[in-house]
Amino acid sequence: MFRSTSVPIMLSVFTLGGLVSAQSPTPEAPSAPSPTPAAPASAPAPAPASSAPVVQTPPSIAKDHPLNITVKSIDGKDANLAAYAGQVVVIVNVASRCGFTKQYAGLEELYKSRKDDGLVVLGFPANNFGGQEPGTDAEIAKFCSTNFGVTFPMFSKVSVKGSDQHPLFARLSKDGGGDPDWNFTKYVIDRTGKVVARFGPRVAPNDKAFLGKIDELLAEKAAAVPGATPTPASSPAQTPAR
Repeated sequence: MFRSTSVPIMLSVFTLGGLVSAQSPTPEAPSAPSPTPAAPASAPAPAPASSAPVVQTPPSIAKDHPLNITVKSIDGKDANLAAYAGQVVVIVNVASRCGFTKQYAGLEELYKSRKDDGLVVLGFPANNFGGQEPGTDAEIAKFCSTNFGVTFPMFSKVSVKGSDQHPLFARLSKDGGGDPDWNFTKYVIDRTGKVVARFGPRVAPNDKAFLGKIDELLAEKAAAVPGATPTPASSPAQTPAR
C-alpha cells in the first residue's frame, strides 16, 4: 500500500514545486539611486571691512604720479595706490585715541555716499601726535570696524612727519601745503593726480567747504584719465583754516 501511494505524492510534490517555480516573479533590477541634490553654492565671504584691495596689476600711470607707490594694507598685504588713480582721493592720517577720532564716522559716511561717484577715502594710522595711535595694525583694524563700521581702505601705521616720514606723506606735504597739523589732516587728490587741497583736523568730514570741494572734483569726470598730465593751476593747493 505504501508503494501504491508514494508515486502520486511525489508527483504532487514535483507539480507543486513547478507551480511555485513558475509563479515566482522574476526579481526586478534595482533602480538607480536618486542623485543627491547639489548643495547650493555658498556666497563668498566678504573681504575684511578695513582691508585695502590687493592690486595684482596696477594701471599704467605716470612715474611721478603721487599714487604711484606701494604701501602695506592694514592686514599686511602689498597694495599699490595706483589702483585709485582716476578717482578723487582723500588721504587722512588717523588715530584711535584722539579728540578727532569721532571723525571716522563722518569719513565713513562720506565714502559710502560718494564712492559710486568716484570718491575713495584712504586711512593711514600714525602715532606722531601725542602718542594717540599706540596700537598694532590688528588692534587698529578691530577698533575701526567695531566702533565705526569702517569699510574704506585702511593701511599699515606710518610716520607722517619727521626724519622717518613715509614717502607718500613727504609727497603730500610737498605738493599739498605742508605736513599734517595733527591727526585727521585731509589731503585731496583730483582725478588727474594733482594734490589740490589740504584740510586741517578741525575741518569735519561734513563741513560745507570740504564737501563742496569734493563734489566739485567729482563733477570733473572729463579729466578722469589715470596718469594724465595735470592742467597747470593758477594757485597752489588750498589750505583752509584749521
